[in-house]
Amino acid sequence: MKFAMEALVSSATSEHRDLSLLSPEYQAIIQLCRSVRSVAEVSALLRVPLGITRVLIADMASEGLIRVHQPQLEAGKPDLNLLERVLSGLRRL
Repeated sequence: MKFAMEALVSSATSEHRDLSLLSPEYQAIIQLCRSVRSVAEVSALLRVPLGITRVLIADMASEGLIRVHQPQLEAGKPDLNLLERVLSGLRRL
């Protein structure tokens, strides 16, 4: 599944779960997504190309490690609140 770069990602694992068995990339994404972040933010913070980040997130979502919250579009228009949150996140980078 391909996620929009503005899709929001959050960790689905508890803070007490042993993450040492996961790959370093998975561990980094889980740590970053303890706070909700967009796919684009995760890509930028990890310094990994967006396409690779999308694949990692899709794999992790299918394993139940993270949750992906796709934006709900009404008549092809993105939610203004979502855009403001993405912009705010990008400014924090």
